[in-house]
Amino acid sequence: MSDLTIGLLSALLATNQPQAVSNLVQQHTGLALPLVDVNDPAERELRDLMIADDAALDEVNAWISTNQIPRSDTNAAAALNKRIHERFGGLRHDYESFLRNHPDSARGFLAYGSFLNDIGDEDGAKVQYENSKQLDPKNPAVWNQLANYYGEYGGLTNAFAYYTEAIRLDPTEPTYYQNFATTVYLFRKDAREFYGITEQQVFDKALGLYQQAMKLKPDDLVLATDYAQSYYGIKPMRTNDALAAWTNCLNICKDENEREGILVHLARTKIAACMFTEAQAHLDAITNRAFADMKQRLEKMITLYKEPAANAAPAISTNAPVAPAIRPPFAPKGPSTMTNVPPTPPNATRLEIAPPGLREQKPQ
Repeated sequence: MSDLTIGLLSALLATNQPQAVSNLVQQHTGLALPLVDVNDPAERELRDLMIADDAALDEVNAWISTNQIPRSDTNAAAALNKRIHERFGGLRHDYESFLRNHPDSARGFLAYGSFLNDIGDEDGAKVQYENSKQLDPKNPAVWNQLANYYGEYGGLTNAFAYYTEAIRLDPTEPTYYQNFATTVYLFRKDAREFYGITEQQVFDKALGLYQQAMKLKPDDLVLATDYAQSYYGIKPMRTNDALAAWTNCLNICKDENEREGILVHLARTKIAACMFTEAQAHLDAITNRAFADMKQRLEKMITLYKEPAANAAPAISTNAPVAPAIRPPFAPKGPSTMTNVPPTPPNATRLEIAPPGLREQKPQ
């Protein structure tokens, strides 16, 4: 039995268990665990408030998803809107009341900020995140939330610096690497200027951050798909790395719908690399009607590329339905390199895709 394991068993017998466990983990790993005293009345009140917060969001989402109000019925729409505002208004009041009674609760301000962000009040959320950061600047989650804000609403130099700080404070959280990678990838010009590097080096940085996230969470399909789709925007395409990423997706997908969605991406990537026979084999394995339109378009492109017509082959619409938002992990390797592949046919399809969303991290 390791010293850490023995120490943890002893810590569980201590009077102040949270402090004892945190001190022991920090001694052996260098990481400090956030202390939450579950017996503290304020923490219990905050936990109940956060549970009510989640319940309200679920309830409103259910109202919206089952909404059958015609667009022409403005009165009914206004009534639903009022109902939603009242539901969320009660929680605003409860959070503000809690923070008046506990103005030193960094977790309370962070939770309130997350609630405001969820209901669309991003500027209000930023104010609460700043309050939380002032009270507890060692909480990496609040740096991540603020970095998300600056990345989406302006202040990219802050976003880059704040993600870096979140990772410094907790290098074991994959969310921070993933959000950082997404922001660097989307705002390449700003990243070039901030870090003084070339565009290809910006891609290397973003891909490296994705790979680091996947080392920490290798079975996260959403994360790995974000990584694999990033290759669509890199010119010239790093085909070998892209195919490795999508192929690895097949290893962790959990159902047939996810598997066929990944096959769509593999076929698209292999068409871009002129690997038409293998691309057709992937398409032949797709039976889900949800992918029928895209399958037909890709098959048409294979025919046009193999037997060039007088006119240029049509580009695949970037708005066409593709695989569901799924993504698998990929065994990270060394820095990606440019791969030599057969040139893509003239006027080859543009394969850029919509950017993934940033991940929020609420207090646990």
